[in-house]
Amino acid sequence: MSKILELREKRAKTWEAAKALLDAKRGSDGLLAAVDVAAYEKMEAEVVNLGKEIDRLERQAVLDAELAKPLSQPLTGKPTAAHGEEKQGRASAEYRRSFWNVMRSKMPGMEVLNALQVGTDSEGGYLVPDEFERTLVEALEEQNIFRSLAHVIQTSSGDRKIPVVASKGTASWVDEEGTIPESDDAFSQVSIGAYKLGTMIKVSEELLADSVFDLESYISREFARRIGNKEEEAFFTGDGSGKPLGVLAATGGAQTGVTAASATALTSDELLDLIYSLKAPYRKRAVFLMHDSTIKAIRKLKDGNSQYLWQPGMKEGEPDRLLGYRLVTSTHMPVIAADAKPILFGDLSSYWIADREGRSMQRLNELYAATGQVGFRVTQRVDGRLVQTEGVKCLAMKSA
Repeated sequence: MSKILELREKRAKTWEAAKALLDAKRGSDGLLAAVDVAAYEKMEAEVVNLGKEIDRLERQAVLDAELAKPLSQPLTGKPTAAHGEEKQGRASAEYRRSFWNVMRSKMPGMEVLNALQVGTDSEGGYLVPDEFERTLVEALEEQNIFRSLAHVIQTSSGDRKIPVVASKGTASWVDEEGTIPESDDAFSQVSIGAYKLGTMIKVSEELLADSVFDLESYISREFARRIGNKEEEAFFTGDGSGKPLGVLAATGGAQTGVTAASATALTSDELLDLIYSLKAPYRKRAVFLMHDSTIKAIRKLKDGNSQYLWQPGMKEGEPDRLLGYRLVTSTHMPVIAADAKPILFGDLSSYWIADREGRSMQRLNELYAATGQVGFRVTQRVDGRLVQTEGVKCLAMKSA
């Protein structure tokens, strides 16, 4: 039995015990005694912690499988001099080797700098090699849950115009030999640009001089942690001014499907109403998105058959579900409060993320010289917005 399956079964048993405690200890007023509240919260905390550990192990398993793949194809024929087409530009082995020589060395040779001319950016940095850029994107997807749900496109430069159907044509019943009325689709355009997002990563000179130190892995890990967190925050709550327009934006964001009757509590009927406020085609790929604290409030809710709405995933790789739909959490979702929008439900591929090709990196020798450190400035350009606003609905809390 795998460790993940073992933890899933343990979490399921703990959750069943927590539900049984709620059902058995509730008084006639529907409330729990203080000692029972403490017992329930302890079991609920264990369910949450087990879920986080399962998520970590599943991500680790995916990375292990990726790293276990062979780095090259085995030779099945006689090697020849002309084997395949040599990669050019930022995809070439020479560019990759020269790029990391510059990042590690304070005074690189001229032959190294000449090899990097193809990837020089306007701010004195160098565009990262293609292979490393793919590593950065994969690390971002691992760190940023929103990227795995949204529709991601690559742009080369300038704004990207996306045609969107504003209103759809209809059919009509007509008399025999009658004229069929015209009814055309009306199209509009949504523009996606590219906003600059950057971070400064410091490394000691001693570490850089150590040949064992894996600079590539360290940069990609720190880049993903810092950039991924800031990206996801903007994809949820960005105002479109110098950053992407978030899915929760008042204008251009998700439409309100349901407004709760309370400013501090939710009901099962409101969650059902939220589901059916979304058009059927979008429900096929819909997910729930919310903060961990919102899940804590929902775990105690039941449907009309006295079944709890929240169900933990039992099989390896199976997500937790709410009313049959996948449940995803993010720390950037609002918590339950007056006027807040604590729950999103919909097809998040309606949100488009535009990555500008060519992430840039620059070594800064003098900025942190006094402390014996070298700085690395890493930047990218990205934008995002909800292209189909009807594809995602939100639940809004009552005003105070």
